[in-house]
Amino acid sequence: MNVKVAYSERALLLTLAGIQFSHILDFMIMMPLGPLLMRELGISTHEFGLLVASYSFSAALSGLLAATFVDRFERKRLLLVMFVLFGVATLACGLAPGYATLMVARGLAGAFGGVLGALIQTIVGDTIPFARRAKASGVVSAAFSFSTVAGVPLSLWLASHFQWRAPFFFIVILVIFFMVVAWRVLPELRHHLSQEKLAHPFSAMFAVLRDANHWHAMVLSALIIFSGFTVIPYITVYAVNNIAISQHDIAYIYLVGGAATLFTARLIGHWADVSGKVKIYRWVALASMIPLLAVTQIQSASLAVWLVCTTLFFVLISGRFIPAMAIISSAAQPKLRGTFMSLNATVQSLAMGLAATLSGFIITQQSDGRITGYENVGYVAIAANLLAIWYVSRIVMHDAHPNLPDVAPK
Repeated sequence: MNVKVAYSERALLLTLAGIQFSHILDFMIMMPLGPLLMRELGISTHEFGLLVASYSFSAALSGLLAATFVDRFERKRLLLVMFVLFGVATLACGLAPGYATLMVARGLAGAFGGVLGALIQTIVGDTIPFARRAKASGVVSAAFSFSTVAGVPLSLWLASHFQWRAPFFFIVILVIFFMVVAWRVLPELRHHLSQEKLAHPFSAMFAVLRDANHWHAMVLSALIIFSGFTVIPYITVYAVNNIAISQHDIAYIYLVGGAATLFTARLIGHWADVSGKVKIYRWVALASMIPLLAVTQIQSASLAVWLVCTTLFFVLISGRFIPAMAIISSAAQPKLRGTFMSLNATVQSLAMGLAATLSGFIITQQSDGRITGYENVGYVAIAANLLAIWYVSRIVMHDAHPNLPDVAPK
């Protein structure tokens, strides 16, 4: 019996990781394609920042709308519907004839991708016990690692040998594959559905917003996202134009960084479950400031030195999310978890969009192509990261057991 349960849980997590892989790759691929898109579409750093932010702002709006209905539907069917619509929007990105139409298509992809992210975290929170939840989050978070170690390099290879549209067609193929797997593997989840009908579609949202602990968790989520996404969208542009890393070598940044996070994601999740999620989050977040400063302050470096900096950046910046998402999802009242995670996805997406937009106005591109002002972006990220480290102690975790390292305060 235990073997069967373990296998079912593992299959569920791997399937969710596959769906996560598809929509994370769709979001991530824009950043390494930055230099190519700026050249092919003839756009500036500000316009590129808006192109990245359009996905996030649209995801924020869709997350807000999803909060009005997400807990009214069976989880599996809603996830599959959103996944199909996401695939259609991604296909539109690949077919977009220019900057304006690509902007619209990115907005549509963000609208459905944002809901997908919230649903995946909701299903993890619904199905995995608190004692194993950080480790489970590490398995799902491995989608980020796979997207960086395999998805992004392959997508860049496709872009360089064909054109910038090719990665989006590749993602559509992934959507079709994981759609079939999800239909067969994921269980139906109805336990959150109440026999009592809510008075109006905003009832669940208002119930979430009346809980101060939910607000605390969403503020923490925004700070963590903001501290990373002020820096992340422009790493590739800065590497090519300032560090003089070849466009062909950009794939190595994602290959090496992703390979490292494949090992560290589950390790961090295990440490968090054993030693305490708040404690491990703080240690990883503190350590992340070293590579965060390095990638924004270094003016020149060899490929090897730059790879060391960016690999540590990937490992530690993404590593913060593993204990953090276990903390945040556990802050929700179980019956409202879907609505809460949708609102949290809205907050995260707003933080992403604001961070990318702010960075786009802080940095400027000189006539010779060099980027200036990136070091100031690093200082903003450090400030947000320190605030998050301080703020995490305000979260009450409803699922924490008295005998576990993390216990909700009385």
